Amino acid sequence: MKKSITTAAVILMTAFGTQIQANTVSPSTIVIVHGAWSSAKDFKDVEAELKKSGNEVITVNLPGHGDDKTPVSSLTLQGYVDVVKKAIGTRKNITLVGHSFGGMVVSETAEQIPGQIKKLIYLCAYVPNNGESLFSISAADKETHIGQYIQPDEKSGVVGIAKEGILDFFAADAPKKTADGLIANFKPEPMGPLATPVALTPANFGKIDKVYIFTEYDHAIGLTLQKSMAKTANITKTYSLPTSHTPFFSQPGVVASILSQEAK
Repeated sequence: MKKSITTAAVILMTAFGTQIQANTVSPSTIVIVHGAWSSAKDFKDVEAELKKSGNEVITVNLPGHGDDKTPVSSLTLQGYVDVVKKAIGTRKNITLVGHSFGGMVVSETAEQIPGQIKKLIYLCAYVPNNGESLFSISAADKETHIGQYIQPDEKSGVVGIAKEGILDFFAADAPKKTADGLIANFKPEPMGPLATPVALTPANFGKIDKVYIFTEYDHAIGLTLQKSMAKTANITKTYSLPTSHTPFFSQPGVVASILSQEAK
């Protein structure tokens, strides 16, 4: 039977269940991969909450994002995957979390090291089928606001978002200080990895347990597409948050509670 858990239920689990379980369950390793136009720093509040519960947390910063200065011409989807694999190292029983475009990265990572991945969690993320790229999946999204704000620069190999659309597209419900910082530090996204198809198999990627966290007021990846991807991937365990595309800004405690529960 399909399971869907709302924000209220997560809050109740946090209030009454987390402390008891933290004393009886071994800490888990949670690896988080950010999405496009983002960086590992965006998950600092979620990471802090997860560590309070005793989890080992690794937030991966993809090349070319945040403060990383890797040239755009050197950036590839496989290069992103390699960085995630390096961060995981020899660890096993990994709960691997992908946000937005990070869903493409974690899917390909799981395909390549399936024996080390316990569970995949898609946080309002793309869930690809074999041979799909972010561009090919997003073409079916009739609810996204990307068309209003997208600024491709093929000569430079990047794609940006118009300044006036950043908050509407990503973080309409973010705290003002966070929103101001997001706008001030915004940088274009490398285009090549977004156009690169994944190579997935039923024997590897297909056998890994998966969870999806829906964001109900998402202007980056429409809720209809989120639900369609989850259904196609046969994901039966889902959560639903009344947030924009960046719940790690507006509800970091709730996001951390979900990840902690699912990592046990």
